[in-house]
Amino acid sequence: MPATPAWPPKSAPRLFVEDELGEGRTFALDGNRAHYLGKVMRVSEGDTVILCDDVTGEWAARVGQVDKRRVEVTVVERLREREAVPDLWLCPALLKKDRFDLVLEKATELGVAAIRPVVTRRCVADKLNPERAATIVTEAAEQCARTALPQVAGPVKLDALLADWPAERALFFADEEGGEDAASAFARHGAPSAILTGPEGGFDDAERAAIRALPQATPVTLGPRILRGETATIAAISIWMAQAGDWSPVSGGEE
Repeated sequence: MPATPAWPPKSAPRLFVEDELGEGRTFALDGNRAHYLGKVMRVSEGDTVILCDDVTGEWAARVGQVDKRRVEVTVVERLREREAVPDLWLCPALLKKDRFDLVLEKATELGVAAIRPVVTRRCVADKLNPERAATIVTEAAEQCARTALPQVAGPVKLDALLADWPAERALFFADEEGGEDAASAFARHGAPSAILTGPEGGFDDAERAAIRALPQATPVTLGPRILRGETATIAAISIWMAQAGDWSPVSGGEE
């Protein structure tokens, strides 16, 4: 007898949706999602799609009627609950658009709970398109089969970020002028934590002094080489996840 095909199929398209999902729910996808399913993935009635709502987890759904601008789906069963997310914020200084797009994408793939962009004196950008940012993190999560999305805040100036910093959250400052070994500092503090990385031109002396004056701040070094802003964020998140997040067999936290 032929083997029973896997269900849901591994090739099934994955999408995040705004609607809260639940067994038996039927609703319509329109706009870009309908275009993706109907025109790009060419789904037809009876096909399976995987849906996530960033609340209840991951669900398999059956495709119903497919029109040019509308695709009906019916939720069949839950496959996974929403994943636990380590309590790590990324506070990256804004970079040029393509480089900051990479920061958003890789921070999502690596599993941060929140992204809180920062504007510093040497930033070449001071704005972030919220719709573009939401699209980037959503597509990154869909591509790597995540069931949770990071919260993306609007940019704030560095002094405002420091003034409102929560007392219980450690802030690790990636300082190109040196600091404590990042791996040791991350392992000692654990969660809740945040990582602050700088712009293309780095922090100026006044900003560096203000950060170091914050009681919750710990300057850390990411090694002997000066890293570009996007590289520093990827390196720092990776080290934190290995020492205090869900890459570590003994650590980890949930948002």
